[in-house]
Amino acid sequence: MARQAKKKRSTARRTRQSQKTLSDLFHETLKDIYFAENKIIKTLPKMAKAAHSRELASAFNKHLRETQGQVKRLDQVFKMIGKPARGKPCEAINGITDEGAEIMKEFKGAPALDAGLVAAAQAVEHYEISRYGTLRTWAEELGMPDAAELLQATLAEEEATDHTLTELATSVINLEAEEEQREAA
Repeated sequence: MARQAKKKRSTARRTRQSQKTLSDLFHETLKDIYFAENKIIKTLPKMAKAAHSRELASAFNKHLRETQGQVKRLDQVFKMIGKPARGKPCEAINGITDEGAEIMKEFKGAPALDAGLVAAAQAVEHYEISRYGTLRTWAEELGMPDAAELLQATLAEEEATDHTLTELATSVINLEAEEEQREAA
């Protein structure tokens, strides 16, 4: 008898799990990016302070202000779906920001520090671009055009930041690191 009850509970659990919807996935991914954005808000000032290049520090500070606005947009999306604005720990962003912290520690004072900071920041941007593109598409598919519009606005900012970082890296930062390396050799 106990065996049958256990089997029924197991079947019921599997049925509940199989009933997860795209809306559930949207909500879970929204919590993930909410955590990520709040983690980034704590990380960007450290990166700006560590940067040697004024242009890079300025780009990090600008993105900090944008990220604060992005969190406000996420608050609106949570409100639209009738859920509290809450994050859930995101191992991906924790790993990426840990790598950035490691670069700041290991390359402190080195000519290649800014190049490493750009690389770490772009890893964050690429993660965010992936998440926001997915969330925007799901919002469209779920019939939430207002949420899709907010997510698209953030996606555009993330893409612009990535472009700015690429421009800084290729026009100044990587060249300076390479030049300092040649001079040291």
